[in-house]
Amino acid sequence: MRPSASRSRGHQARGTRRLSRLLVVQGLYQWALSGESPTQIELYLAESDEFKAADQAYFQTCFRGVLESQAALQALIEAALDRPWAQVSPVEQGILMLGVFELRDAPEVPYRVVINEAVELSKSLGGNEGHRYVNGVLDRMAPQLRPHECQAEAARGQ
Repeated sequence: MRPSASRSRGHQARGTRRLSRLLVVQGLYQWALSGESPTQIELYLAESDEFKAADQAYFQTCFRGVLESQAALQALIEAALDRPWAQVSPVEQGILMLGVFELRDAPEVPYRVVINEAVELSKSLGGNEGHRYVNGVLDRMAPQLRPHECQAEAARGQ
């Protein structure tokens, strides 16, 4: 049985967005460690095969959006942490920044998708238990950043 065209496009969009998120985290990690300019990092990432297959517009929106609001995002995250920001690995910092940016600024992406994508990134890029930590932090933050969506889900009993 052949999947419907709309289902295929939806699956393809998720795949290209997943690549975009991966590239955002790689770029944020590079930015945090090297101090290179965002433009230099974007040029470097644009040379990769992943970039060609990614949703480039979504990458731009998220990468630039996180960097432009980095201080505000970090302040939001720090309020939900059980340890100082400096004790969170740079990879998990990038994943959390992207996740909170999406929760705050990408309402078209369901909050469960944001959290699941962050967990998957943590599993592939982060430390052994980093995905659990990222999941816990974003799960605590979702009701603050997406109150109506979280309340609607709770009312449905999910």
